[in-house]
Amino acid sequence: MEMLGNRRLGVTQQQAWEALNDPETLKKCIPGCDKFELTGDNQYSVALALKIGPVSAKFSGKVMLSDIVAPDGYKLTFEGQGGVAGFAKGSSSVTLRPLDGAANADAEATAAPSPAGCELDYTVQAQVGGKIAQLGQRLIDGAAKSTADDFFKRFEAEMQSRYGPPPAAAEETAEAPAEKAGVMSGLMKKIGLGKKDDKDAPAVPGNES
Repeated sequence: MEMLGNRRLGVTQQQAWEALNDPETLKKCIPGCDKFELTGDNQYSVALALKIGPVSAKFSGKVMLSDIVAPDGYKLTFEGQGGVAGFAKGSSSVTLRPLDGAANADAEATAAPSPAGCELDYTVQAQVGGKIAQLGQRLIDGAAKSTADDFFKRFEAEMQSRYGPPPAAAEETAEAPAEKAGVMSGLMKKIGLGKKDDKDAPAVPGNES
């Protein structure tokens, strides 16, 4: 099985890097994860429950990090045993880069402030065996994609809980009520219900000199 993807995160590269190296954060965000503990130098013990089609199993195994270049990325290798359900092993690479990383030096002096956030690219190559391997590639790939989507939903929710919404999102939220009020005011003026200038107000009978 091979899978690759790209995600835009509403936190800085450093914040994302710290979270991706925090066992407690990973345990919270990986679907079905019961344990993600540091056991040695860049090595972790992992336990999680997975369901792929009709097969459910608890896997236990280890994850090892290598080629670590903070805060740009790392490579990880993993292997796990799920009893009669089978096994899984493989590797993955994770790369982080700030959203303004593509700006060239000439544009930096005049460019507007870049949006906060970073992009995460990932690749996964994995092999499975046992009952899981008999389920068929389409089912396995679908379960892998669903698990990845679930992880990033949890990860983004955790980042917002920890650091708040991205600045761009916060600005849009603040501007929305003002924009709505402006639209409503214009609409009311069009139909004659809005506030008019004094010079446009009709003369009140009995007040003429």
